[in-house]
Amino acid sequence: MIRHAKSDWSDGSLSDFERDLSKRGNKDLETISSYLALSNIKPDLILTSIALRSQITADKISKKVEYKGRVHYLDELYNSRPKTLINVLSLQDDQYESIFLIGHNPEITELSNILIEDNIKKLPTLSVLGIELNIDSWSDISLSEGSMNFFIQPKQFKYYMPTKMKEMLENTI
Repeated sequence: MIRHAKSDWSDGSLSDFERDLSKRGNKDLETISSYLALSNIKPDLILTSIALRSQITADKISKKVEYKGRVHYLDELYNSRPKTLINVLSLQDDQYESIFLIGHNPEITELSNILIEDNIKKLPTLSVLGIELNIDSWSDISLSEGSMNFFIQPKQFKYYMPTKMKEMLENTI
Protein backbone atom coordinates (compact mmCIF):
# COMPACT_ATOMS: atom_id res chain seq x y z
CA MET A 1 0.00 0.00 0.00
CA ILE A 2 1.32 3.41 -0.94
CA ARG A 3 -0.36 6.70 -0.22
CA HIS A 4 0.37 9.33 -2.87
CA ALA A 5 2.92 12.08 -2.19
CA LYS A 6 1.86 15.37 -0.59
CA SER A 7 -0.24 17.44 -2.96
CA ASP A 8 -0.16 21.13 -3.76
CA TRP A 9 -3.12 23.17 -2.54
CA SER A 10 -1.86 26.56 -3.80
CA ASP A 11 -4.13 26.78 -6.86
CA GLY A 12 -7.70 26.94 -5.59
CA SER A 13 -9.09 26.73 -9.13
CA LEU A 14 -7.98 23.11 -9.48
CA SER A 15 -10.26 20.26 -8.51
CA ASP A 16 -9.11 17.61 -6.03
CA PHE A 17 -8.55 15.33 -9.00
CA GLU A 18 -6.19 17.80 -10.76
CA ARG A 19 -3.85 18.74 -7.90
CA ASP A 20 -0.12 18.33 -8.57
CA LEU A 21 2.55 17.53 -5.97
CA SER A 22 3.89 20.13 -3.58
CA LYS A 23 7.60 20.92 -3.31
CA ARG A 24 7.75 18.75 -0.17
CA GLY A 25 5.84 15.99 -1.96
CA ASN A 26 8.41 15.91 -4.76
CA LYS A 27 11.29 15.87 -2.26
CA ASP A 28 9.69 13.08 -0.23
CA LEU A 29 8.98 11.14 -3.41
CA GLU A 30 12.66 11.24 -4.35
CA THR A 31 13.61 10.02 -0.85
CA ILE A 32 11.09 7.18 -0.61
CA SER A 33 11.60 5.96 -4.17
CA SER A 34 15.37 5.95 -3.57
CA TYR A 35 14.84 3.87 -0.44
CA LEU A 36 12.67 1.40 -2.36
CA ALA A 37 15.28 1.13 -5.14
CA LEU A 38 18.20 0.64 -2.72
CA SER A 39 16.20 -1.92 -0.73
CA ASN A 40 15.36 -3.74 -3.96
CA ILE A 41 11.63 -3.45 -3.23
CA LYS A 42 10.11 -3.86 -6.68
CA PRO A 43 6.59 -4.68 -7.79
CA ASP A 44 5.41 -7.10 -10.41
CA LEU A 45 2.46 -4.76 -11.03
CA ILE A 46 1.62 -1.12 -10.24
CA LEU A 47 -2.01 -0.04 -9.86
CA THR A 48 -2.75 3.62 -9.16
CA SER A 49 -5.61 6.06 -8.86
CA ILE A 50 -6.17 8.30 -11.86
CA ALA A 51 -5.84 11.48 -9.75
CA LEU A 52 -2.86 13.50 -10.98
CA ARG A 53 -0.94 13.33 -7.67
CA SER A 54 -1.24 9.53 -7.65
CA GLN A 55 -0.19 9.22 -11.29
CA ILE A 56 2.92 11.33 -10.66
CA THR A 57 3.73 9.27 -7.56
CA ALA A 58 3.36 6.00 -9.49
CA ASP A 59 5.36 7.22 -12.48
CA LYS A 60 8.30 8.48 -10.42
CA ILE A 61 8.43 5.38 -8.22
CA SER A 62 8.22 3.08 -11.25
CA LYS A 63 11.12 4.90 -12.91
CA LYS A 64 13.31 4.88 -9.79
CA VAL A 65 12.79 1.16 -9.03
CA GLU A 66 13.24 0.36 -12.74
CA TYR A 67 9.80 -1.20 -13.06
CA LYS A 68 9.53 -2.80 -16.50
CA GLY A 69 5.76 -3.22 -16.74
CA ARG A 70 2.96 -0.83 -17.53
CA VAL A 71 1.52 1.37 -14.78
CA HIS A 72 -2.25 0.81 -14.64
CA TYR A 73 -4.27 3.99 -13.97
CA LEU A 74 -7.64 2.96 -12.56
CA ASP A 75 -10.70 5.09 -12.00
CA GLU A 76 -11.81 2.54 -9.38
CA LEU A 77 -8.91 3.56 -7.11
CA TYR A 78 -10.03 7.19 -6.84
CA ASN A 79 -12.52 7.97 -4.09
CA SER A 80 -13.61 4.35 -3.63
CA ARG A 81 -14.48 2.29 -0.60
CA PRO A 82 -12.06 -0.41 0.63
CA LYS A 83 -14.42 -3.10 -0.68
CA THR A 84 -13.89 -1.77 -4.21
CA LEU A 85 -10.12 -1.81 -3.68
CA ILE A 86 -10.31 -5.43 -2.50
CA ASN A 87 -12.36 -6.27 -5.60
CA VAL A 88 -9.69 -4.68 -7.82
CA LEU A 89 -6.96 -6.72 -6.12
CA SER A 90 -9.01 -9.92 -6.29
CA LEU A 91 -9.22 -9.61 -10.10
CA GLN A 92 -5.45 -9.52 -10.63
CA ASP A 93 -3.64 -12.32 -12.40
CA ASP A 94 -1.84 -14.73 -10.10
CA GLN A 95 1.38 -14.26 -12.05
CA TYR A 96 1.86 -11.08 -9.96
CA GLU A 97 3.36 -11.77 -6.55
CA SER A 98 3.99 -8.18 -5.54
CA ILE A 99 1.59 -5.33 -6.30
CA PHE A 100 2.04 -1.63 -5.53
CA LEU A 101 -1.41 -0.15 -4.91
CA ILE A 102 -1.21 3.67 -4.87
CA GLY A 103 -4.18 5.55 -3.55
CA HIS A 104 -5.74 8.00 -1.13
CA ASN A 105 -6.80 8.34 2.47
CA PRO A 106 -8.93 7.35 4.24
CA GLU A 107 -9.47 4.38 1.90
CA ILE A 108 -5.85 3.19 1.75
CA THR A 109 -5.60 3.21 5.57
CA GLU A 110 -8.96 1.46 5.94
CA LEU A 111 -7.93 -1.22 3.45
CA SER A 112 -4.61 -1.74 5.25
CA ASN A 113 -6.44 -2.24 8.53
CA ILE A 114 -8.76 -4.77 6.90
CA LEU A 115 -5.85 -6.77 5.49
CA ILE A 116 -3.63 -6.85 8.58
CA GLU A 117 -4.19 -7.42 12.28
CA ASP A 118 -2.33 -4.25 13.32
CA ASN A 119 -4.32 -1.05 13.67
CA ILE A 120 -2.80 1.86 11.80
CA LYS A 121 -4.31 5.22 12.69
CA LYS A 122 -3.47 6.93 9.41
CA LEU A 123 -1.04 6.32 6.58
CA PRO A 124 0.79 9.64 6.13
CA THR A 125 1.43 10.98 2.65
CA LEU A 126 3.93 8.85 0.76
CA SER A 127 4.04 6.16 3.40
CA VAL A 128 4.65 2.64 2.13
CA LEU A 129 3.18 -0.32 3.96
CA GLY A 130 4.39 -3.75 2.92
CA ILE A 131 1.77 -6.40 3.59
CA GLU A 132 2.49 -10.12 3.39
CA LEU A 133 -0.71 -11.93 2.42
CA ASN A 134 -1.24 -15.61 3.21
CA ILE A 135 -3.01 -16.41 -0.05
CA ASP A 136 -2.30 -18.54 -3.09
CA SER A 137 -4.47 -16.50 -5.44
CA TRP A 138 -5.50 -12.84 -5.54
CA SER A 139 -9.08 -14.08 -5.77
CA ASP A 140 -8.62 -15.45 -2.22
CA ILE A 141 -7.91 -12.06 -0.67
CA SER A 142 -10.01 -11.73 2.47
CA LEU A 143 -10.20 -10.03 5.84
CA SER A 144 -7.18 -10.14 8.17
CA GLU A 145 -5.22 -12.55 6.02
CA GLY A 146 -1.98 -10.59 6.10
CA SER A 147 0.75 -9.27 8.32
CA MET A 148 2.84 -6.12 8.23
CA ASN A 149 6.18 -6.73 6.53
CA PHE A 150 7.51 -3.15 6.73
CA PHE A 151 6.28 0.41 7.13
CA ILE A 152 8.23 3.45 5.94
CA GLN A 153 7.35 7.11 5.75
CA PRO A 154 9.24 10.28 4.80
CA LYS A 155 9.64 11.59 8.36
CA GLN A 156 11.86 8.58 9.16
CA PHE A 157 14.54 10.20 6.98
CA LYS A 158 14.24 13.72 8.41
CA TYR A 159 17.18 13.37 10.83
CA TYR A 160 18.98 10.33 9.51
CA MET A 161 19.49 9.14 5.99
CA PRO A 162 21.72 6.22 4.99
CA THR A 163 24.84 7.25 3.06
CA LYS A 164 23.80 5.35 -0.08
CA MET A 165 20.47 7.20 -0.13
CA LYS A 166 22.25 10.56 0.25
CA GLU A 167 24.54 9.69 -2.64
CA MET A 168 21.60 8.59 -4.80
CA LEU A 169 19.69 11.78 -4.02
CA GLU A 170 22.73 13.99 -4.71
CA ASN A 171 23.10 12.37 -8.13
CA THR A 172 19.52 13.27 -9.06
CA ILE A 173 19.88 16.99 -8.31
